[in-house]
Amino acid sequence: MLHIHNGESSAGTLRQSTIPGEQFAFRDALINGPTPAGVSGDEWRSLRALHLSESYGLNRNDCEQDLERQEKILESVASHDEVVLWFEHDLFCQVNLIYLLDRFAARDLGQTKLSLICIGDFPGIQGFRGLGELNVEQLASLFDSRHEVSAAELSLAKAAWSAYRSPDPRAIAELLSKDTTALPFLRNALLAHLARFPSARNGLGRIENIGLELIDQGLETFVQLFTVFSKEHSVYGLGDFQFWLALKKTGMSQTPLIAFEGGPSPSGPIDSGKLLNTKFRLTTEGKAVLKSEADFVEINDIDEWLGGAHLVNDQVWRWDETNSKLGTDSGDSNI
Repeated sequence: MLHIHNGESSAGTLRQSTIPGEQFAFRDALINGPTPAGVSGDEWRSLRALHLSESYGLNRNDCEQDLERQEKILESVASHDEVVLWFEHDLFCQVNLIYLLDRFAARDLGQTKLSLICIGDFPGIQGFRGLGELNVEQLASLFDSRHEVSAAELSLAKAAWSAYRSPDPRAIAELLSKDTTALPFLRNALLAHLARFPSARNGLGRIENIGLELIDQGLETFVQLFTVFSKEHSVYGLGDFQFWLALKKTGMSQTPLIAFEGGPSPSGPIDSGKLLNTKFRLTTEGKAVLKSEADFVEINDIDEWLGGAHLVNDQVWRWDETNSKLGTDSGDSNI
């Protein structure tokens, strides 16, 4: 039996239980970086390794080797009698989940049973954020609740992964106009993803806007910001490093919106100790963008991937949060 987790925390916890099987933690964070359509195999691994190394200050060869080892494990799934996927409700998890379901749907698993555990809450835990919060007994108690992945779940995951990888994010809007109940957490997760596109009012995505708002409210240190963000916006499922990347984007842009003291080096591995005590303040430009008196995209060049959509200066998709509308200057799509 093979257990595939969306993080090392739950994988490590389940290793302490009596549940049989090999525990494996998925090694990518597909919520960030390029996931373009039509790319696969060695080209895909090289692209993802480049993103991981540049974003987290890691050695590129180490990242490629990590992803190669992961590929071998995923290719061996048919050698197990059962593969159990352990995931949760947030965008981070849902993107990785649809990636895995899509690739499993494309191959013959033989007699291997594909099972899923995917939850959005847990009895007795208020504000549940993820499987990593659970102790050994709590996590193990979920094992018997697993269900065999259905054809409807596989079909929806294939469509969702294709939409997420599309260069035109209106493919996600089209998907959300249809029935997505087979994967009950997918709709809210993808709506949260669309809200990451530059806002029609100030050019910042929702995560960055929230970061600036929290700083404006008087939260100074990274640990304060991340604690509040994680509690109030758990739909994203960001780890501390992913939240740091969002703040870093606004602080290391051509025209910075925030200034910070201390903190990790702009290059090299992210130092968790330095990160927690980093202090932030808004710049004059940051205050103007927060008030929608300036536009982040207009005062900074943009070169960013959100799923399969590559945002550059002459092709910027924007999200109108008031009307739940995604579009460019030439057209839009309602959700």
